[in-house]
Amino acid sequence: MMTGPIHLLMVEDNPGDVDLTREALSEARGFDVANLHVAGDGETAMRYVRRRGEFSDAPRPDLILLDLNLPRKDGREVLAEIKSDPRLRSIPIVVLTSSDAEDDVTRSYGLHANCYVKKPGELDQFLEIVRRIEHFWLSVAQLPAESESHGGIESAE
Repeated sequence: MMTGPIHLLMVEDNPGDVDLTREALSEARGFDVANLHVAGDGETAMRYVRRRGEFSDAPRPDLILLDLNLPRKDGREVLAEIKSDPRLRSIPIVVLTSSDAEDDVTRSYGLHANCYVKKPGELDQFLEIVRRIEHFWLSVAQLPAESESHGGIESAE
């Protein structure tokens, strides 16, 4: 069971989707929306999870919501980098994207995404999907704690 606040990293370049996610999470019992961290592109996301630059004091995300279609470094590259790094790979990643292409689904699971969810087009459906993701991943599933054996999550590159 997790102790302390739950930190969620949303990697999303659409401000509207970020706002909707924040709205849905604000209704979640026990989730403080101040713990929703947002990266607008894949390069920023990687600096965040590796605690580099302006993110040197960033908390380790307990869960990542990842869009696939991102500027600068796409979500597939972010997913591959995180899941190939022994210090980061235990962070669950939910791909939350507009793509329902079978190739994207197959490739995401091949890169070890923990879940793949297509963003619905309707506002109410989007809010409900975020609530369900929050409920399952932050209330039902047991998430891994940051292991001291990893010596933190800073990655040598």
